[in-house]
Amino acid sequence: MEKKIETKKIIFSGIQPSGNLNIGNYIGAISQWVNMQEKYNCIFSVVDYHAITVKQNPEELRRHILEITKIYLAAGIDPEKSIIFQQSAIPAHTELAWVLNCYGARIADLNKMTQFKDKSGKNQESASVGLYDYPVLMAADILLYNTEIVPVGEDQKQHVELARDIAKRFNNEYGDIFVIPQAVIRKDGARIMSLLDASKKMSKSDSNQNNCIALLDDIEVARKKIMRAVTDSGTDIEYDMENKPALSNLLTIYAILGNREIPRLVKDYRGKGYGDFKKDLADVVVKFLTNFQDKYNKISDADAQKVLEAGKKRAEAIAAKKLTEVRQAIGIG
Repeated sequence: MEKKIETKKIIFSGIQPSGNLNIGNYIGAISQWVNMQEKYNCIFSVVDYHAITVKQNPEELRRHILEITKIYLAAGIDPEKSIIFQQSAIPAHTELAWVLNCYGARIADLNKMTQFKDKSGKNQESASVGLYDYPVLMAADILLYNTEIVPVGEDQKQHVELARDIAKRFNNEYGDIFVIPQAVIRKDGARIMSLLDASKKMSKSDSNQNNCIALLDDIEVARKKIMRAVTDSGTDIEYDMENKPALSNLLTIYAILGNREIPRLVKDYRGKGYGDFKKDLADVVVKFLTNFQDKYNKISDADAQKVLEAGKKRAEAIAAKKLTEVRQAIGIG
């Protein structure tokens, strides 16, 4: 009997080169990606076209593109195992986004997108069309590569659902062109919250950088941020997201960066106060950042650029094949 050869499933994900990546980005996304490399065929992009939905400083954008590539590498993403590339280097992304705008995406879909409402606030009428439409570009990013699994944070799950809906509509009309992707969200640490306001997600674009710890923060600055982090009323170290959200957030950071189990941490700190807990957490964060930054600083901009160029060639071959299928299906190829 012939043995069936199982092929690895394909994963696609990416991060915008805007703002400073923080430990929330690492815990919720990048650390997941590193662990997925052995089990899946992974494609990771620096999604720079998504970054320009709001105005960017050109020099800072160029710097951030290389910075994020180096962060991917320092975190342990291996360019021999995974494809790492710059989104804008492959025109198929924007071409497919336009096709999907015409075949599959609907105004009603985009009107439901909560991220647009959050980012545009009361200024929806003056927001860019790109900010409104970027979930369709995200769908194109995903669908170009026969993606089966999309590891995302909770705030992006809605966009993966849109990609699924668009793919199904297109397939119903033109046959099985697109693979239907599935979102995967990390259960623990999927959403790391602000250090000063546990009701807000830790954000790389936060105007108050005391709310987050950047991966490239000065070590002693990071220590001080932990010591200033808000806690909840009472003195007991407990994990209770409803009644002690700030402390629970700190416990999650401690557990993941320190490779510990939350129940064990709670037991170890029984009878101890918040001061002792935060001091030890600061030590854990400092150790993590020191090791991470040591790896980061050994990677040159030239090294990062070489990785992006090699990744472009590999990603381009996959994207071109899928775009050809789409063009032929709708009658323009």
